[in-house]
Amino acid sequence: MVKLLARKERIRIRPAGAFALHRLGLTTQVPTKLVYFTDGNSKQFRLGKMQVKFKSVAPKKMSTKGKLSSLVIQAIDELGVKSISPEIEKKLAAFLKSEDPKTLRHDLSLAPAKISDYIVRLLKKNVDQYDTMATINR
Repeated sequence: MVKLLARKERIRIRPAGAFALHRLGLTTQVPTKLVYFTDGNSKQFRLGKMQVKFKSVAPKKMSTKGKLSSLVIQAIDELGVKSISPEIEKKLAAFLKSEDPKTLRHDLSLAPAKISDYIVRLLKKNVDQYDTMATINR
């Protein structure tokens, strides 16, 4: 339903914050408010019992190409680099493994430096398991 609204208004949307964590399966908690980043105007509305918020952001945040890598970047931003457990790191590495390396490289160039550096370290740490990602260079 939200995607239909975005299509009707000709805007792009991306899950943000706790909703990105939920979409990746990194939390079992269902957020009470679905927050999406958008290149359109900010607005809030209700869909049944669920509150939905479109939060306008800079075009750079909306320029990521990968479905998974953009969610991973948002999830890391929400959690904070220092509070990511080894269990979540393994899940993040698995998500990043399934992303196309060219797309991932593009998205890393748009991510905040702290998050980009974290992802590169994470991929280097898991290079034995995920040798397809060894081509990631900054």
